[in-house]
Amino acid sequence: MQSIARGSVPGRRLLFLAIAACLFGGAVRALAADASPSLTFFGWSDQHVQVDGNGKHLEPAIDAMNELPGTDYPAAIGGQVAQPAFVFGCGDITEWPTRAALDTYKSLLAKRLKFPSYDVIGNHDEGGKSPSDTVKDWLMDRYGGLTYSFESGGVRFVALYSPYDESLNSPAQPVGRKALDQLRNELASKPTQTPTIVATHLCFDAMTNRDEFLEILKPYNIVAILGGHYHKAKVDHYRGRYFVQLPSPAPGSPSEVTVIRITPRRIVAIPFDYQHHRWVTDAHKMLDASLNR
Repeated sequence: MQSIARGSVPGRRLLFLAIAACLFGGAVRALAADASPSLTFFGWSDQHVQVDGNGKHLEPAIDAMNELPGTDYPAAIGGQVAQPAFVFGCGDITEWPTRAALDTYKSLLAKRLKFPSYDVIGNHDEGGKSPSDTVKDWLMDRYGGLTYSFESGGVRFVALYSPYDESLNSPAQPVGRKALDQLRNELASKPTQTPTIVATHLCFDAMTNRDEFLEILKPYNIVAILGGHYHKAKVDHYRGRYFVQLPSPAPGSPSEVTVIRITPRRIVAIPFDYQHHRWVTDAHKMLDASLNR
């Protein structure tokens, strides 16, 4: 083997190439680490557009979401709010599913909200003891099903519909058997390491069969579980899973929307109080956790 003298031109060239390769390789690894997942989106729930179509109470929340990009996060989080990929709603779009209520919501999404949106159905949207398909038909047309999935920023979302059992006469409900089967099948359609968020209307406190629900999630890389139903932001950590309850803009509820940021090693979910123009850093309402991958 021919040796190369130290300081020779070929030697310097090889040294330069070796250093460049190391730097380039490090840059590629860094880019790969940052490439998946990387996502910002906003969350809200329980919009409760009134039966006569009055949705004025949604406008401050929508305007706040439109203005949030570029806002500085609290110093402990760092950085600024990025342009969201979408806004996600966890159900109860309507007080009851009248055509006027749905038309108002559709108009606000199309004409006032600046970002794409996704929704899952809530118990009010089903019509209670006077069932209606008005909201159901819209969601079916919009997403292809009441339970559906999509991917954004390297994260898979599963929007899960579970029928509400009015005979229980309680806001606390189990996730239904059919819904659990659909969830099991959808999760199995992707590799177990796929970063995944599951969203349903029921929040942690309202889900009476959460242990059974979590058994289905057990093999999978579940980043968070989103819910609504109880009209306020809240975070629960149970059996190694994070439940993020999204806030409501309905009258009498805190004036908050939640910003969710997911990077390869970290998830942040923090409410923004748009009435007082400040972040809500209450430990029971926000999530700032590492993601072990």
